[in-house]
Amino acid sequence: MTAWMTLENDWQAKLADEFNQAYMVSLQAFLASQSDVSVYPEESLYLAALNQTSFEKVKVVILGQDPYHGEGQAHGLSFSVKPGTKIPPSLVNMYKELQQDVGIKPANHGYLKAWAEQGVLLLNSVLTVEAGKAGSHQNKGWETFTDKIIALLNEQKQGVVFLLWGSYAQQKGRFIDRQTHCVLEAVHPSPLSAYRGFFGCGHFSKTNEYLRQQGKHPIEWALEDIEQDDEKEGQIHLPF
Repeated sequence: MTAWMTLENDWQAKLADEFNQAYMVSLQAFLASQSDVSVYPEESLYLAALNQTSFEKVKVVILGQDPYHGEGQAHGLSFSVKPGTKIPPSLVNMYKELQQDVGIKPANHGYLKAWAEQGVLLLNSVLTVEAGKAGSHQNKGWETFTDKIIALLNEQKQGVVFLLWGSYAQQKGRFIDRQTHCVLEAVHPSPLSAYRGFFGCGHFSKTNEYLRQQGKHPIEWALEDIEQDDEKEGQIHLPF
């Protein structure tokens, strides 16, 4: 078992058997075969979403598809980029909806770790990608692993909010029990689709309303600005 297969919290006991499954052995072999190309994120961050948000702590799931495939972008949390990295278009649109929905001023960065620390599992369906090749690690085994994660949350927790944006996420979350959990669906925040229903969906306020109804602390969606060597790298300007 390689180092990246060891989790730092209660997910380890939940997922230990998965690391011995045939699909995971095949996935490990595939990843080992990629040593001559750049793979994102770095190996130590493959399971960062799980390490940042323990099973016990999960209150919300934001489901993405693939990691960002540009240099310095992916760090294991869906939609998030490290400080100093230009904010990707889909996250720009998420910030725009946040401002319209709950009046939160966009941060000067795209680093969503503060959400993860509050119980927002920022999970991609596929956890690695070859540099510059979107979707290059699809159908290698990651989807089975992340299906297991969603199934565990669905079966062993109650009152989780699942934010499923776009047809891919909605298909992946099709088996979630809508009687036990809150499932909010909209088009993807990508510039190609955001104006067809993501803007105005109100998912951030609806999430917190549901959490309050469940007796849980709402998510503080506001992110503090981060000092950066070149603030222009992270700063965004929204067209209102």
